[in-house]
Amino acid sequence: MIDTHAHLAPDEAEEVLARARAAGVGRVITVATTIPGAREALDVAARHDGVYASLGVHPHEAGGAEASRLGELRDLLGEARAVALGETGLDYFRDYAPRDAQRRLFDAQLELAAELGKPVVIHTRAADDDTLEALAGFDGTVVLHCFSSPALLEPALERGWYVSFAGNVTYPKAPELREAAARVPADRLLAETDSPYLAPQAVRGSRNEPAYVMHTLEALAAARGDDPAALEKQIDTNATAAFGL
Repeated sequence: MIDTHAHLAPDEAEEVLARARAAGVGRVITVATTIPGAREALDVAARHDGVYASLGVHPHEAGGAEASRLGELRDLLGEARAVALGETGLDYFRDYAPRDAQRRLFDAQLELAAELGKPVVIHTRAADDDTLEALAGFDGTVVLHCFSSPALLEPALERGWYVSFAGNVTYPKAPELREAAARVPADRLLAETDSPYLAPQAVRGSRNEPAYVMHTLEALAAARGDDPAALEKQIDTNATAAFGL
């Protein structure tokens, strides 16, 4: 199994990854949201087998100095373990940065991903229309991370985007996410933890970690009527294709 989106802390990575392997999770993509975080993610990936890095500047950072460091991001994305750009996107729910600045940063990172031929890992909250508008001209691989907006499902299906589900798909009050998961084509489905956030229902209240992606797998299989072992193999195949692993 693969956890396609985790935020691994360098000082905890060894223990967390050992627990992941014991649970059957052999590969992890660790995700950076700042330039210093990108350097840390690459270091973690270099030190641990089966770990790759996705590097981007989060929309929360759009109003600060990180937004002006995309030249550094370009260089870091040239490293062998850097498999995607992201997470990038728009967050109008928190609104930690001005919306126009978020959009400029998002557009710039999409241009960079297109230039480098990297897939993009998309963070979007309460920004469906602007997210779709920004992605309209992007022809590369798109991963909708931590899918939580049913309004984006139809466009995702139409454009062949990958749809990744996190621990919130297991929550009793999220039937709409399980309904969405049931509609995603088998070859476009991904699973993640978004750890240390969004621990699945079975371990809710705990600090999330890659081992717990197995709970998300179980929920996805149940929602789709799939055999968990078969779905595990399919998701692993999908991630290999999406991220060029």
